[in-house]
Amino acid sequence: MAISPTVRRRILARKLRELREQAGLTQTETARSLDWKQSKISRIEDCQQGVRVSDLLAMLTIYGADTATREMLTNLAREASRKGWWHSYADALPSWFETYVGLEAEADTIRTYEVDVVPGLLQTEAYARADTRATVLDETEENLEQRVELRLQRQRRLYDDSPFTLWAVIGEAAIRRPVGGHHVMREQLHHIAKLVESSDVTVQIMPLEAGEHPATGAFTILGFPRSEHPEVVYLESQVGGHYLEEPQQVTRYSRVMDHLRAHALDPAESLRVLQTRADERAEHAGSPMA
Repeated sequence: MAISPTVRRRILARKLRELREQAGLTQTETARSLDWKQSKISRIEDCQQGVRVSDLLAMLTIYGADTATREMLTNLAREASRKGWWHSYADALPSWFETYVGLEAEADTIRTYEVDVVPGLLQTEAYARADTRATVLDETEENLEQRVELRLQRQRRLYDDSPFTLWAVIGEAAIRRPVGGHHVMREQLHHIAKLVESSDVTVQIMPLEAGEHPATGAFTILGFPRSEHPEVVYLESQVGGHYLEEPQQVTRYSRVMDHLRAHALDPAESLRVLQTRADERAEHAGSPMA
């Protein structure tokens, strides 16, 4: 599996921070030695700014990096400058979400909790279109369609030779709300059931009767095959995405996910509920069951 440029940039930023700290230098001292502003070092280490190879080599000299490290990080910097497949959707893709798509592109495990909407990786085209039209305001029809297409492209890894493992806990409200109407919702519920039966996807429904639990909103935990990149927790709002990477933060959300999985319906019962709700949608739509 090709390494996402987003992951390359984040690994590079982390390595540079580690090298600086091993050299016993502060960001201010490094900037002074390179005749840069301290903010430039900060932006590079926080992955808010890329780093040119010439600047990288200057930093590595200050840090006293050995030949092997210089070669490895130089190659990483060159690879990080490449554009991901999602770049063609740039006009419709918010910059803050581009980072998430890049991380998701290399994740090998995804654990997600959604309160009242079907997770994007499990959505049908019709559901995705209805959901996007309802939640993304003031967009042109062209950009809306690009967002839908991007969502469908992200799902392709579910069918790859090396798919990621997806475990989704979905609030019962999400499978009751007729997004797009009863026909669309029936198709959506059948689609989830089919994925659960035929791919490396596990779905659990959190029933309303389960009562209180520690999750205060939707979140996603991304895990990666490369040890250089630890797990990341992703939180999203209408105006941006937030990434949590500190070990104690990730551990906290992992414990919340474990609690949700323990109190949600088990996968087999969840599948039965999905099929029952799909049948109910068929009755509401006044059409034969699929």
